[in-house]
Amino acid sequence: MAHPGTAAGIHAHTSADDDVSKRLLDSAATLSYDPATEIDWDAPLPEDGYGLNPEWSTLYGTRLWDEMTERQRVTLTRHEVCSIMTTGIWFEMILQQMVLRDQYLKNPASAEFRFALTEIADECRHSIMFARACEKMGVPQYRPAAVIAQAGRLFKATAKGELAYGGILVAEEVLDVMQRDWMRGENVLDIVRRTSRIHVVEESRHMKFARQEIRERLRGTGRARRRAAGTGIAVAAYVIVSSMVHRGVYRAAGLDTERALAEVRANQHRKAMMRTSSSHLMAFLGEAGLLNSSAAAVYRRVDML
Repeated sequence: MAHPGTAAGIHAHTSADDDVSKRLLDSAATLSYDPATEIDWDAPLPEDGYGLNPEWSTLYGTRLWDEMTERQRVTLTRHEVCSIMTTGIWFEMILQQMVLRDQYLKNPASAEFRFALTEIADECRHSIMFARACEKMGVPQYRPAAVIAQAGRLFKATAKGELAYGGILVAEEVLDVMQRDWMRGENVLDIVRRTSRIHVVEESRHMKFARQEIRERLRGTGRARRRAAGTGIAVAAYVIVSSMVHRGVYRAAGLDTERALAEVRANQHRKAMMRTSSSHLMAFLGEAGLLNSSAAAVYRRVDML
């Protein structure tokens, strides 16, 4: 029987697919966190605590960074991390709707169905956690541009199969590498270290699930479908990555916005960090046949390749 939501006869959902979901459910049962109790939301924030490791700031390594005061650097990194968090909330809202739509009318007794809903529950907690962290830091919501927000509406309403799970994987993989550094950053705010640790642990299961779903949906498919999906995932990656740090963060730090943006675009250190954070993702996409020349060109535009 063909997998629901895919072309009939392309592939079957196997017991090996369910085994992955069962292992992820076991992991979720033994290693999950409640941010409401795991984080001390009432603890005061030290004035010198960074929002993220300075090396992950978009301006680190530039002439402008060298000219900035320590207060400006702290402010910038706090606004940068909250911009990334609110972008994460935006995409988690998209993710939840795509996963719910994918699981519509599937067997509720299956491990795949149960883990999909477990993932949605995790994402709800993560969004609340990020929102509280930004409120604690006193940083306002940074929303994506109107055209990007509308594109997100279209994507969540139409993306399915490997395209939907590929978009999910892109957002999770890039943030995962960043947060693994933030959770160990000695000069990073404790609230950021703790939210990062929770997100890293729980998102590792989500990434495994997304990879398995992608493999399953592509089983037995041809080159044309893989090429179309690969290009679509790359476009989604472009939108997500280019929306992560809002231009308003530079104004909040008292910087000239246009100069800051120009230095960010020319910042070789930032480009190298982005390529590092995307290396595992690119390797997986290559193995899955989703890294064609068109997709690669898009990834290079946002320094993921």
